[in-house]
Parts: sequence; C-alpha cells; structure tokens
Amino acid sequence: MPDALTLLETRRTISSISLGEPGPSRREIETLIRIATRVPDHGKLTPWRFILFSGAARKAAGEGLAAILAQKQPDTPADRLDQERQRFSRVPLTIGVVSRAAPHVKIPVWEQVLSAGAATMNLVLAAHALGYSAQWLTEWVAYDAEAGAFLGLKEGERFAGFVVVGTPTVPPVDRPRPAFADIVSVWGA
Repeated sequence: MPDALTLLETRRTISSISLGEPGPSRREIETLIRIATRVPDHGKLTPWRFILFSGAARKAAGEGLAAILAQKQPDTPADRLDQERQRFSRVPLTIGVVSRAAPHVKIPVWEQVLSAGAATMNLVLAAHALGYSAQWLTEWVAYDAEAGAFLGLKEGERFAGFVVVGTPTVPPVDRPRPAFADIVSVWGA
C-alpha cells in the first residue's frame, strides 16, 4: 500500500466508462465502507448510509431508471435510454452514499451534510488505496425524487453521490490544478 501522502497525490478520477472488472470482493467492499465511516461525525449521529449496486441488481436498477426517465421525458432518444439501462451495469460496483442530515438540537444540518461528503471522498480514496479507481457522480438520479425513492431513499434522505468502483482500463491523466497563490489567502487583522 502506498504511503498516505503518495496515495493522496496520485489519486485521479478515471471515468466510469473506463472502469472494468474485476471489482472489489465482498471483504474489500466491507473495507471500503469501514474506511468511509472514519470521518468527522459531530454528535455521533451517523448522518449517512450506503446502498450497494452490484451483481444482477445493477441491471434491474438501470431498467427502472430508464423507465422513470422515459415516463418523465417521453421524447428521450433510445440511445439515451440505453445509457440509463447501463448506468450501474457498466461498472462492477456502485455505492450510493446517502445523506441522512436532519435538524438536531446541537449539530447543524450543514455539518451533517459535510460529513456525508467526507464519507464519499473517503470511499474514493479507499478504492485507490486498494488498487481500484473510483469516480464520484451525481447526475439527475441524485436529485430526482422518484429515482431516489426507486433506488432506496427514505423520507428526508438525499444522495450525496454515487461512487463507481472498478479496475481502470486506461492510465490516469492529471488535470490542471489551481496555483497555491490563487486559492490561499492569509488572514490578518
């Protein structure tokens, strides 16, 4: 396993269309989830949970999403509906990260939402540490109430995102990063 700084510096997003088999084993999935939960969680509220889309369920999830999209937008082209049918089956594993942020007497909702985001990023980093690649996606399914209910959201929940995990079929490519001076200021009175 690479040391922590090397791991962080070498993580790159590889598009879901370039992720293939093999995907993580059951034991590795348990490791991914365990690491995802190692985030700040003020009040120990566990303001997140995870939904796994793997195996044969991937096809059924895609079929359902295509049907929802076709119902909402009847003029959707056939190739676009095919993309929805393959949304989950084109990668070995998709992990839906669910934000369960809710009003609390002491812990602001915003802190709970940030915790779900941190859990999502930990999933991405853990996949990289295990030798896989991951992409954090949202797209329409993360924001559509009917799609969310179909995919397992409960009342008051939202998707923080979907982390797709697989073996990269292409080498990682870096993107331009902002210069230190462009993103950092020093506060002073």
